[in-house]
Amino acid sequence: MMTRRLIQLFTGLAMYGISLALFIRAGLGLDPWDVFHQGVAGRTGLSIGVVVIIVSFLVLLLWIPLRQRPGFGTLCNAILVGVFADVGLALIPAFSHLGGQIALLGGAVLLNGIASACYIGARFGPGARDGLMTGLARRTGWSVRLSRTLIEVVVLAAGWLLGGSVGVGTVVYALAIGPLVQLLLPYFQVPAARGGAGRAVNAKSGDREDQSAAPATAS
Repeated sequence: MMTRRLIQLFTGLAMYGISLALFIRAGLGLDPWDVFHQGVAGRTGLSIGVVVIIVSFLVLLLWIPLRQRPGFGTLCNAILVGVFADVGLALIPAFSHLGGQIALLGGAVLLNGIASACYIGARFGPGARDGLMTGLARRTGWSVRLSRTLIEVVVLAAGWLLGGSVGVGTVVYALAIGPLVQLLLPYFQVPAARGGAGRAVNAKSGDREDQSAAPATAS
């Protein structure tokens, strides 16, 4: 069981990083956090993968006042998504014609959904950004959806002002990723240990589900 969980965790994080590279190469817009990452990368000259890693650890500092504790998956998440994003960007070419861009965008959304279901199902803890969202909701009494919306509006606006890419891909991601992860998650959910089920939040959809640990997300 542990072997399967570890394989799912590392495979999911690798695929998530590659999906980020696909979104960037599509050139049609990114999800809110990656708009911010891209904007910071453009301003600093750092690779987007390095920015993802740095931001992940900075966000983890915000967990301290929220009394959140990172899991093994949280720490792996903070490093591996950025590493594989840079690997993907080194291997995947950009397309200048719309047909190729649309194909890359479709592949990015699908791969991101599979990746998310894969590592959420592994149950190794939430990603830094989703932990911030759920921690804020827990401490303030706000709904998860409200907490997520407020955080993502702020980072989207900041990323756009820094020069990050906002476009149709941003909208497609927002509309598609929740239903896609919900559809795929049952195929990747590792059964919880007997007697260990708890009430956890699916950070991709804002809904709640029974799991033994908070969902591991790359966000």
